[in-house]
Formats: sequence, structure tokens, C-alpha cells
Amino acid sequence: MNEAGLNLIRNFEGCVLDAYPDPGTGASPWTIGYGCTFGVKKGDKITRDMANVMLMRDVEHFEKCVKELLTVDVTPNQLAAMIALAYNIGMANFGSSTLLRMVNAKDPKASEQLLRWNRAAGKVMDGLTRRRAAEKALFDTP
Repeated sequence: MNEAGLNLIRNFEGCVLDAYPDPGTGASPWTIGYGCTFGVKKGDKITRDMANVMLMRDVEHFEKCVKELLTVDVTPNQLAAMIALAYNIGMANFGSSTLLRMVNAKDPKASEQLLRWNRAAGKVMDGLTRRRAAEKALFDTP
């Protein structure tokens, strides 16, 4: 994951030191730090240092998983955009995505698929729309 991808995640997730429910559903998954959900439960509290450690741990996990699904070479920015997406939507959704299929097929219009992931609980979310536009811009930057 490059610095541009990390900054994108940090910018859109923000850093919250008390666990909070998913903004799209108002319920699970519980989230903390920079959007971390692994093992988080209601009432959890962390420090900013812990938030950074958790972010890096989670990004490393998602990077490994995304790379395992790729069958073609991608640019560092393309990889970062896909990791940022997977970080937000989860590996199951990313793994079955048309985006991944199109990237692996070397389809030049693959990045347009990023824009489709702008809903939570079935409704369009302005924050997700902005985030996907930023991920697409990163993906399309050589």
C-alpha cells in the first residue's frame, strides 16, 4: 500500500477513538480508529497510537488478500485503490466484484466499477460517492 492509498483511507475513515456502530446500518459492525472492525465491540476505547497500529495491521491483511486475487500486474496506485475499496467493503465483496474480474481481464474501463460501490443498506451515501470518486482518481493515476 502506498502513501496515497493510506492517506485516502485516513481521510475518508477519520480517526474515532471510541467504538461506534456502522454509519450505513446504525448497527454492526462496530468500528474504531480508522474504520477498523476486526474484534471491535461496543464500549471499546483506544489511543491514536493504537489506531495507527490497527490501521497498518488491517491494511497489510487486505493488501495480502487483494494481491492473492490478482492474476495480472497492476500499478502501485491501482493496487492502493483496490486495497482501499476492499478495506471498506470487505474481502468477500471485493473478491466477487466485477471490478476484480475486469482488472484481471485487463479491461481499460475497470476503474468505472469503483463508482458502483456507493451504497450502504441499499441507499446511496454521499460520503461513499466521494470516496469512490477518490479511489477511481487514484486508480487512474499512472
